[in-house]
Order: sequence, then structure tokens, then C-alpha cells
Amino acid sequence: MKTTGLLAYAALGWPLAMAALPVYVTAPQFYGAELGLNLASLGLVLLLARLVDTVQDPWLGRLVDAWQHKPAGWRRLMLLGGAMLAASLFALFTPPQLASWGLHAWLAVCLVVVYTAHSLVNICYLAWGARLTDDVDARSRVTAWREAAGLAGVLLASVLPVWLVQQYGARQGYSFYALVFAVVLLLALAYTLRCTPQPLLPPKRAGADWRLLLQPPAIRRLMLVYLINSLAVALPATLVLFYIADVLQAPAAAGGLLLVYFLAGALTLPCWVLLADRIGKARAWLVGMVLGSCAFFWAASLGSGDVWQFGVVCLLSGMALGADLALPPALLADLIPSGQRQDTGLYFGIWAMLGKLALALAAGLALPLLHGLGYVPGSPAAAGALAMIYAGVPCVLKLFNGLLLLGWSPAFRPQPLPEPTP
Repeated sequence: MKTTGLLAYAALGWPLAMAALPVYVTAPQFYGAELGLNLASLGLVLLLARLVDTVQDPWLGRLVDAWQHKPAGWRRLMLLGGAMLAASLFALFTPPQLASWGLHAWLAVCLVVVYTAHSLVNICYLAWGARLTDDVDARSRVTAWREAAGLAGVLLASVLPVWLVQQYGARQGYSFYALVFAVVLLLALAYTLRCTPQPLLPPKRAGADWRLLLQPPAIRRLMLVYLINSLAVALPATLVLFYIADVLQAPAAAGGLLLVYFLAGALTLPCWVLLADRIGKARAWLVGMVLGSCAFFWAASLGSGDVWQFGVVCLLSGMALGADLALPPALLADLIPSGQRQDTGLYFGIWAMLGKLALALAAGLALPLLHGLGYVPGSPAAAGALAMIYAGVPCVLKLFNGLLLLGWSPAFRPQPLPEPTP
């Protein structure tokens, strides 16, 4: 596949990642620390909204499959989702002056619309990428280009809001960021839809029952490994700003630390692709899990003022992030049976559902647990409990997941595919 086609496809990954980081990382801190919502009730709202998002993803995947043979079907869905996403993200970060219950309701509605729009665009996008090529090695490159663009978006999302908030305050800074996001999304979506090669679609026929899609043991095992790994990643993503502010007691360093983390992920993506070509995608992912576990083991022991030490943690865990981004979706595309190519959207809908279930569990369990342990944002009194949940629990999950992947990796062999229909 030509570089120009890969670049056009990857472009949309930039704004999609720009939206994901503020929603999953910044919004909890903004509504909790800045707007004063109680952590227990905030965690409940996040959990319920993310559960709605989780449940709807397989349905959205089926919708994507149903529209794949319509004239400009995926393009129309992506344009609709893009418009909804831009409007709802702006509303999320420009809440009106409301009583506590009204602010909870505003947050819940905005999150549900943001999640729905982002999922619709993202599932179309992932399914399109899976159908760009049937070459096993080329799939890793398609995924790596997409995730590299996504990491560029994450880098911008980790630095620009911090700068805007420092210049204009939280409310106005985040609203400015939402406007910048809308412009970037419009431009990237137009470029991707206009210049990306057509997907290689299977012959049109009725989709299979979702339960049949999960019958192959390798598919089920891969999805379980992905779910556990996603939970191990979602816990620190939800708590990182609290950790930097109240464990390290260095909130001003947040932008730089996130920059190190995501930049390390972006720069190491080609290395993970090369390693996967050499030892296989599953074993390369296992190397990434071990690296991430080692980094978070250290983070659990850090304390006030340990900024440069945490910078090293960000560097190592960011390197491991490249494996988490580039390899699992390519593994899923490898394992889709030849008779189920028309259900690619549903497969990635289930895949997205698992990632979001992990995010829902991370927010819905970690925040109320911290509240129960006496942690209050802005106070270092329960910093030890925060550090253990932020770093210790993900470390254990990564190590356990690595053992599962080590045992099951021989089953993750690419499925042969028939000749595609243009």
C-alpha cells in the first residue's frame, strides 16, 4: 500500500485521539477539582455513561456492517458522527452555571452523546483500516500509521489544554480547546474521506449472530487479554492528573510528563512493528506488557518531588504504550475467519466495547474507592492509597495478563482469507 494512502487514512486518527484524552482524563479532573462535584457521585455518573457507551458499541458495529455496501455508506456515517462529536465535546467543556444535580445531568448527557459520536466514527474507521489490505504484515503498518497519528493528536491534547488553561483559566481554556478540535476534525475528516483508498469489501450477505463471531477460541482469548490490558491502562489514565498533583505534588509538570509519555509511544511505534515482523505480534505485545509492568512497579513507590523519576516512568511506560496501540487491533484483523469478513464492523464494535468497559470499570471503581479511603482532590493526606491504585494495581494486572498471553500466543495465528471483492 502506498505511503500517500496510509497518510490519508491515518489523518483521522489525530482528531479522534484529541477527543479521547480530554474526555477520559481531563473531564473527571475538571468536573471534580474545578467544578466541585463529589468524587463518589462523579464516579457513578462516569460509570453509568460509559456503560451506556459500552453496551451500544456492538449495535453500532452492526450498523456499520449494514451500511458498508450502501453508496458512500461509511462516509455518510462518519460525517454524521463527526458533526455530533464536535458539538457535544464543546458542550461538555462549556457547562452553564447549574446546581449540583443539574451539572451531573449535563455531564451525563454530554458524555453519552460524545461517546456515541466518537464510537460511530471510530468503528467505521477501524473497520475501514482492517479492510484496506489482506496482507498480514501490512496490517501492522496500517495500524501503526493510524496510531502514530493518534499519538500526535494525544501529544497536542496533552499540551494545548494545559497551556490554554494557564493562559485563560479552566472554563475558557477548555472551551477554546474544543473549538480547535472542531477545526482539526473537519479538516482531517475531509482529507481521509477524500484520499483514502477504497476498502476491500466482501460480497454482500446477511451478517452473522454476534455469538457465532465469538465461537473461535482464539478470538475469545484475545478479547479477554485485551480487556484485562485495557483495564491496566485505564486505571492510570483516569488517575494520572490526581497522581501528579497530590502524590508528586507537581501539578505544573503535568503537561511535560504527559508529553514524554505520548512522545515515547509515538517514536517507538516503528520499533514494535519491526519486532512483530521478527518474533510475531503476540510475543512483541508480551514484551510491551513486561516493560509496562516494570515501569509501574517503580511508580508505586514515588512521592512528593519525585518528578524526574516519574519522567523516567513516563518514558518506559510510553514505550510500552506503542505495543498496546499497534499490535492488538492487527492481531484481531488476523484472526477474523474468512467467512466472517462482512462482519468486520461488529468485530470492532465488540472490541471497542471491551476497551470502554475497562474505562467504565476504572472510573466507576477507582474514584469511589479513593473516596472511601479518605482521598480528597488537592490534599496529599491519602497519597499512598492513590499511588497504589494508580500504579500498583495496573502492575499486577499487566503481569497476570502477560502470563495469559504467553500461554495462548500459539493460538493467535492469522486466518487465511479468500480473494477480496473490489
